[in-house]
Amino acid sequence: MSILNKLFASRGGHEDSGETPEFADFLQGSMEGLRLQTSAHQNTWHFGQEEQWDLAQDHGELIFTFTDKIATAPAQIIGTFDTGTNTWMWAWANSSIAEPLTRDSLRVREYGEQHGIRRLTTPKWSGEEIDGWRMAALASRLCGSNGAYRGPAGTALVFMTFGEVKLSQRT
Repeated sequence: MSILNKLFASRGGHEDSGETPEFADFLQGSMEGLRLQTSAHQNTWHFGQEEQWDLAQDHGELIFTFTDKIATAPAQIIGTFDTGTNTWMWAWANSSIAEPLTRDSLRVREYGEQHGIRRLTTPKWSGEEIDGWRMAALASRLCGSNGAYRGPAGTALVFMTFGEVKLSQRT
């Protein structure tokens, strides 16, 4: 199975988790939407080929630096996946994340409360990296984002969504 197929593969719900077949379909549709968005960004502004990325938490901006241009977009942190402990933590539960950057993760929690989906309302839980992509895809769909990004920060992977991308020439 290719890495993209594995990344965007479906996974069934958890027993007694409130995750219905309808939610599994919604999550799968979210992943497909993110796959299409990612492909479009790769084809238009070479998303994924950046030399460097940065998140300016003070004003919520995701910055991608290329050899010839800089791409910026408003960003939201959805959560982090700790590769050392294999745990996911929602941004709304992480006191080290600036509150304005947790808005979209809070929207996912509200959705989880409305539909009784435990992992959307549990601050921290065991999982796999693919779960971070699923949660970012879900947030992107619920909040109308333009895409998602996963940035490494030590043993943590920071999953973010981003809005409209603006390109400028690198000086």
